[in-house]
Amino acid sequence: MNPIYALDLIGTFAFALSGALVAHKQGFDLFGVVIIAFVTAVGGGMVRDVLIDSHPINWIGNLAYIWVILGAVVCVFLFKSKVAPLSKTLFLFDAIGISVFTLLGLQKSIDAELPLFVALIMGMVSSVFGGVIRDVLTREVPLIFKKEIYASACLIGGLVYLVFHYFEYTGAIQFAVSASVIFLVRIISVVYHLELPKINKDVFGK
Repeated sequence: MNPIYALDLIGTFAFALSGALVAHKQGFDLFGVVIIAFVTAVGGGMVRDVLIDSHPINWIGNLAYIWVILGAVVCVFLFKSKVAPLSKTLFLFDAIGISVFTLLGLQKSIDAELPLFVALIMGMVSSVFGGVIRDVLTREVPLIFKKEIYASACLIGGLVYLVFHYFEYTGAIQFAVSASVIFLVRIISVVYHLELPKINKDVFGK
């Protein structure tokens, strides 16, 4: 199996697990859990494919994603007491997932001959919009709008990928270095509680 494809499936499984756990915690029924797991795992890629008019849509072209998502839902229902405490492990998988999804979405957009800036945004959309949809459906403020450095990590790694692309230095090293940048920025930002600056409310007289 292609290592990048394997990481893609691991990221999909981790995203689906996180979505299923959120839905289960809020008391959703089986159908609701499946839907939230689904949109968390493939929602970002689906939004990207719709925006860039790419067909077939990501999961429609490869049903392996559906089986991975269903597997994650089964794990939550059968082993919730063992899965829920694995927050650190799931966080690592999540960091891997956004690293891979960002670069896959970025490269797919480049292959579609979109402007590089647009391709960079599409890479970010691929990795974070599944979580945005999940949070909206479960009535939470999306993580990317909070203090944690999440989408910014995707953009930083995406820029590194584009630098390699500009100098026509493509291949496994390009992917590995760029993915590592996203992964490390995400990990370091959480470990050291780094966050983007906020607009002071006093500026608006409130």
